[in-house]
Amino acid sequence: MTACTKGEDIKPESYNCNYNFNDLSQVNPNNLVYQSVLDDMTSKGVVGVAMSVYSSNGIWLGASGKADLHNNIDMKSCNITRVGSIVKMVTATVILKLQEEGKLNIDDKISNYLNGDNINKIKNAEKATIRQLMQHSSGINNYIHSLQFQTASLNNLVKEWNAHELLKYSYNESPYFEPDEDVRYSNTGYILLGLLIEKLEGKPLYQVFDENIFEPLGLINTQFAGKNPVPEGIVRGYVDLYSNLNVIESTYYSGWDYYTADGGLISNVYDMNVFFRALMNGEIINANSLNQMLTWKTPKEVEVDFFPISYGLGIFKIETPKGIAYMHSGNAIGYDANMFYFPSDNTTIVYASNSNYGKIEPLVSSKQAMEKIINKTKE
Repeated sequence: MTACTKGEDIKPESYNCNYNFNDLSQVNPNNLVYQSVLDDMTSKGVVGVAMSVYSSNGIWLGASGKADLHNNIDMKSCNITRVGSIVKMVTATVILKLQEEGKLNIDDKISNYLNGDNINKIKNAEKATIRQLMQHSSGINNYIHSLQFQTASLNNLVKEWNAHELLKYSYNESPYFEPDEDVRYSNTGYILLGLLIEKLEGKPLYQVFDENIFEPLGLINTQFAGKNPVPEGIVRGYVDLYSNLNVIESTYYSGWDYYTADGGLISNVYDMNVFFRALMNGEIINANSLNQMLTWKTPKEVEVDFFPISYGLGIFKIETPKGIAYMHSGNAIGYDANMFYFPSDNTTIVYASNSNYGKIEPLVSSKQAMEKIINKTKE
């Protein structure tokens, strides 16, 4: 594996990390099987990958490949990385906590709280409810599919975008459907939810996430990118731009999601495993809120080459060969992450790669890649 652009000279100790508990992964009875899954991915071209598996045998943590090609740094399971849209689950959780505190009702229209062009010029925004935004059932156009946005982003890959700049790419665009008629993924809706949180709390998103989720759970390796977009110790990101495994470093290419609630989460596979289990075990929101989060809508159109899927509030349900799993994915330019929770036995799997696109994409984010990992790690 090589990189065709020169990286920064970074001291190896910048990537040092450790856990505040005794990691027993090496004596886990499935250690070799789990490690072989990661080593197979890196042998085929994935730059680096880390994984956590929680099962009846406890927590397993492992990694393979490189965190930094230029400085020849091995990937560690504790290294921090971008996990992108997984922040949508955090956003939805915070919204439900605000409802528990009596600060909103998720069946209110978001236009009861927000106004101006971001409501008036985004079709369906005036009539969509908070719940519909959370469930991707608002019908609101997804800015990220705008050819104008994609062109602007590609022409300035290191630009740092704010919420209002991104939302403009959804202005006057036709909605996908009337609210609640169907479900279709929309980053635009989650940017609006982030603005709602900031307005109600009077604080930046990173502070709200810290105070409500990360600090109470002790997630010391997790932060929202708006706090520090490229923190020391974050693994380098890589893209296989020309589909030849001669990757380009892309660590600074994700500025479009640093500050908005549709992306921008930075964490490691251990913290995300802890978060997912705590959420599902009722340690963050109450039982009523969790039931609302896990109320499903199925898209009218079947997704091609993916598991049967249903949409909850900031979470998805898929039907896998190993049973029902709740999940969310996230990606940025050069980063990819996926996490799964199996309610039948609380098995929780999180894996994250610091490379994507081209020939690497099918190895990290395809149905086949997910299925391989699930089949090897779910008992």
